[in-house]
Amino acid sequence: MKKFFAVVLLTGFLFTFLAAQPKTITILHTNDMHASFIPHEAFWVKESPKPLVGGFNELSFAVDSLRKVKSNSLLVDAGDVMTGNPVTEYEYKGAQGGVLFEMMNRVGYEAWTPGNHDFDISQNNLRNLIAIAKFPVVSANLVKASVGFPVNNKEYTIIEKNGVRIGIIGIITEGLYNLVNQTNLVDIKILPAIATTQKYIDELTPKTDLIIALTHQGVDDDSVLAANLKGLNVIIGGHSHTRLKKPKNVNGVLIAQAGSNCENLGILDLTVENHIVTKSWGVLLPLNYTSERPKTDLSKLIDSVTQNIDKEYSEVIATLKSDWTRGDGEMGVGNFIADAQREAVHADVAFMNNHGIRKNVTAGQLTKRDLFEVLPFRNVLVTFQLSGKQIKDLVRNYIQKHASIQTSGIICTWKRNAGGEIEFASLMINGKSINDNTSYIAVASDYLVGEGKRYLSVDISNPSFLQQTVFAAVEKKARTEKIIDSKIENRIQEIK
Repeated sequence: MKKFFAVVLLTGFLFTFLAAQPKTITILHTNDMHASFIPHEAFWVKESPKPLVGGFNELSFAVDSLRKVKSNSLLVDAGDVMTGNPVTEYEYKGAQGGVLFEMMNRVGYEAWTPGNHDFDISQNNLRNLIAIAKFPVVSANLVKASVGFPVNNKEYTIIEKNGVRIGIIGIITEGLYNLVNQTNLVDIKILPAIATTQKYIDELTPKTDLIIALTHQGVDDDSVLAANLKGLNVIIGGHSHTRLKKPKNVNGVLIAQAGSNCENLGILDLTVENHIVTKSWGVLLPLNYTSERPKTDLSKLIDSVTQNIDKEYSEVIATLKSDWTRGDGEMGVGNFIADAQREAVHADVAFMNNHGIRKNVTAGQLTKRDLFEVLPFRNVLVTFQLSGKQIKDLVRNYIQKHASIQTSGIICTWKRNAGGEIEFASLMINGKSINDNTSYIAVASDYLVGEGKRYLSVDISNPSFLQQTVFAAVEKKARTEKIIDSKIENRIQEIK
């Protein structure tokens, strides 16, 4: 009997000893791919023609190659798969943009957390996208205000690699309501990121050897998260499009992020021992395009989808005489978009949020694809009433706070008096001096109206939602003008 117990004790000791031995895994990660399933120009390269980078075919080749030499690899994505390419307009298995998730299945993703742009079409469409996914979708602080989880998500998942039990907790930005059309967020509640993550760390600690937060909130908020948690090992993040060439270390937590638009694959090698990362090495692998790749089921699917999109979106709809370039202040492209909205509904004034303009376009032919990539959101036009006094307050706020909007129908000159206060030298609406008591018709996107207090500093009441989209209004104006020469006109200008 003593011999039997000795054997049992020895076996238990050996099991504990072996379980505690250092083990290695590799985390492969992407974020903010924004429907970039095909290669695009590396805009930061000065040479011409610019080389191509990215796309799911290059991603798949890199992942497959790494898995051959790093067999204990885990592939995850930190959100914002949607918005940025016309592929999101095409239905696949009941979901618009669904083919992107079919491609992710074929690449071999193993976990995903939603980002704000994955809500751009609708909650229901996101549920349909997730139904296509063959990988778990985690987002612990994304819940229904009533009960349960809104988009078939769950708090976390546990995946084992090389004997390492990996707990993956999903977290979405607490600022979701400031980023998404609020009609797409009905009955959704966002729980505090720090408290929620700690809750599930505590739950997962006895069940796992390594805990990862897969987040879509930005590298700054990731750093705050890391600084306030106990028991977390790694954050794989998204949302801020940050290219962390090497992981950050905050409070002993490694933070990694791979930029955006499927341009890089993040690689993070970890040695894990007794619930602690004892060694780590991280790098970004550029996904440079190579034309000579063997055909695969994935590449055939990509080619088929690309051909369908090209049939419709390669059409030239106008010619740009000058570049459409985004910036912080007034932009030529912003003026054109705001004017198109105002003209579409015969409004007095129009507004466009700067961050809704998503791409620069160089002078030359403007295709429907170019315009879609400038305005990839499905925002509809909304009309509402503003008094002359409200418009004055709006313009004053624009000057004081450098509000991130473009305007149409407003021409203003202003200066500061001896006390530093703003005085209007002239404020015209459609060529006529503004009247405080006159009611003016305004138009903006449904997103901007939902964030009216933040962007316009006024309360918007009784908005009227139209069927026409911002994209349709701008496309119509572009096709009508044919030759576009958008200029900065100093519509709100300081004078001395």
